Amino acid sequence: MTEPTGRRERKKAQTRQSLADAALELFLERGYDQVGVKDVADAADVSVTTLFKHFSGKEALVFDQDDDLEAALVAAVRERPPGQSIPQALREHILLKQAQLAVHASDPRFADFTRLVQETPALRDYAHRMWTRHEAALARAVAEAVGAPEDDVSCAALARFALEARSLILRHAEPRRAADEAFALLEHGWAASHPSN
Repeated sequence: MTEPTGRRERKKAQTRQSLADAALELFLERGYDQVGVKDVADAADVSVTTLFKHFSGKEALVFDQDDDLEAALVAAVRERPPGQSIPQALREHILLKQAQLAVHASDPRFADFTRLVQETPALRDYAHRMWTRHEAALARAVAEAVGAPEDDVSCAALARFALEARSLILRHAEPRRAADEAFALLEHGWAASHPSN
């Protein structure tokens, strides 16, 4: 998350972080379904109204870097090196994010967080929706990069397929190979990958 500059922004960021920390601790301790937003607000010593000023709902308490995700996706397209295609840039971005997750895998708290998300259908679904909701921003960045109209269907399709590919990549036993295959398909199309079909 970007560092807040003013006193007021720092205070808001502190409150937000306190809420996120309290929520994660309670969810890990009691289970996601056994904790209400009032429990989280009480643990962070704020009102429920204050909680909802910082988070849209209970699921959002677990995922506090949504804006950063979108900015990073758009930057992957806009700031890619000369000569690198958009599918290649998105592949590299997703692999980088996967590598960053792998670094944290040895942290027991991160393992607990991952297990919490994977074992809680509401959180698993929210995580997927959170990731794919950046489709419109990514599609606009792709359209801008290639000089296409903002509502170009092929740019929207590339954005959607790239975002959806992430879950396939993360679930695969060999994420790099999965990324290579998925993004080769996006780069070259089905006919190039399967010429006889």
